[in-house]
Amino acid sequence: MRHEDHITQDEFAAMGEGHLAYLRQMTSDDMRAKFPSVQSIRPGLNLWALFSADGTPLAVSDDRGSVLASASANELMTLSLH
Repeated sequence: MRHEDHITQDEFAAMGEGHLAYLRQMTSDDMRAKFPSVQSIRPGLNLWALFSADGTPLAVSDDRGSVLASASANELMTLSLH
């Protein structure tokens, strides 16, 4: 692959901005460690988190369906990450 065929991580994220979101199952402990602003989430929970293409958290719930509904309401195509 030629150098000009590569895109940066930022360019890749920008391509999906406003169109793509990713869904990821996380523990509340992982969320609290990664996003200090969510310290009010109780420790020890299994959660579903929806993130924008650039990694910004959009929604968090213990119910996968409600997170997917949030993505659908905002016309976002979702991808799952494990």
